[in-house]
Formats: sequence, structure tokens, C-alpha cells
Amino acid sequence: MNYQSLSNLDIAIAAALIFINGALSVCLKLGLGRQLLIAALRTVVQLLAIGYVLSWIFANAQWYVVLPVMCLMTLIAGLSAAGRGKRTYAGQRLDSIVSIWVSSWLVAAVGLFAVIRIHPWYEPQYAIPILGMILGNTLTGVSLGIERMIHELTAGRGQVEMTLALGGTRWEAAQLAARQAVRAGMIPTLNQMSVVGLVSLPGMMTGQVLAGESPLQAVRYQIIIMFLIAAASGLGTVVAVLLTYRRVFSPQHRFLAWRLQRRG
Repeated sequence: MNYQSLSNLDIAIAAALIFINGALSVCLKLGLGRQLLIAALRTVVQLLAIGYVLSWIFANAQWYVVLPVMCLMTLIAGLSAAGRGKRTYAGQRLDSIVSIWVSSWLVAAVGLFAVIRIHPWYEPQYAIPILGMILGNTLTGVSLGIERMIHELTAGRGQVEMTLALGGTRWEAAQLAARQAVRAGMIPTLNQMSVVGLVSLPGMMTGQVLAGESPLQAVRYQIIIMFLIAAASGLGTVVAVLLTYRRVFSPQHRFLAWRLQRRG
């Protein structure tokens, strides 16, 4: 099976399809024309930029080149996860970065060292794409977990304060919100796992098949990636929720509701 190379003309033809969305926006008066244009331009610029960067990294496959790139990817993921939701609190960015960093790197290390067993570990062909897929899904779980935790505590403030007033501990007051937050953070990954291979073919598997890899071998890689993603997303969500819990409850079992503020 030969790999089919794509030209700039092929990209232009595919890009023209975005005008369908633009036409729908105009017909339905959605007001999304500007956003569609900006999103399309960002897609092209960002992907072309990362393509050139990865080409340079692959040509200079040294740990002191790969490791800073992985750190930068993780930092950006953490900052992106902290920028969502209507409410925030002081320290949310740090909590988001820590939860994503710890969970993603721990699970990625297991995948690279114990499962795939690449040598050297910093082989960019494996290390960067695997960490990137883990980060993308962990980011979603962490952001949803923190957002739901803040929402549940804000909406149920009366119940939280009543539990504390009756002598309950801070965990007894927060555990219901924490459970709901962890569940919310894990649902996207669980939904993805439920339909993978039936409704959608994941990007990694599709890429390997298009590159000429055996479908069964591509499936094995995708199974591993899905389990790594699920583990990192679940762990990251739990860490993020617990860090949020420690920020808004004092050791003296008081609910520090004033720390939860609206953005902007």
C-alpha cells in the first residue's frame, strides 16, 4: 500500500468546504462568520507551524530538545484548562497545571516505559504524540471537573454551610460536590470509549492505517492509547477536584465561599 502525499491544492479544496459552515451561519443568522474564519486560519497556521517544529525535532532527536517541548505542551494544556468556566479562584491555574502534569506524565511514563517500551524513551515519534493525546483528553477532564466542583459548591452553598454548622467536617460538606465533579470530568472519556470503533475511528488508528500499517496492529496501539487516556483523565480529574477542595475549605472546616469569584 502506497502512502498518498497531499499537495497545497488538495488542502485548498478541503478548506473550501468551510464555506458550507459560513453559508449556514448567514442563512440562519448565527453570526459565526468571523469566528469561523478565525478558527480556520488558526487551524492552518497552528498545524503548519507544529509540522515544521516537529520536522526539526525529529531531525534533532535528543532529550534536551524533546523534553522542553513536552514541558511546554503540558504548561499550555494546564493554562487552557484553567481558562474555562464562569467562576474561578486564586490558584486555579496552578492547580490545573499540577493536576495535568502529575497525571499525564505518570501515565505517559507507564505507556512509554512499561507498555510500548521504546528506546530511548525520548524518541519523538512516540513520546510527543502519545503525551499530546493524553494531554488533550486530560485537559478536558480537569477543566470539567473544576468547573463542576465550583458550580456545585456555589449552587449548594446553603447545604454546605448547614452541614458545617451542624458539626460536619469539610469533607462531609464537600463530598457530594466532589463526586459530581469527578463524574463530570470522566464522562467524555467514557463516552468516547463506548463508541470507539463503532461510531468513530480515532485519529491515531486512522493515521496508521492511512500510512500503510496493518489494521490489527493499528488497533492494538489504539487500545493502549484509549486506556492511557482513560487513566490520565480520571487521575487528573480527581487530583484537580481535591486541589480545588483544599482551596475553598480551610483546615478549620470553614467554607471559604468568598474565594469563588466570577471571571472578569
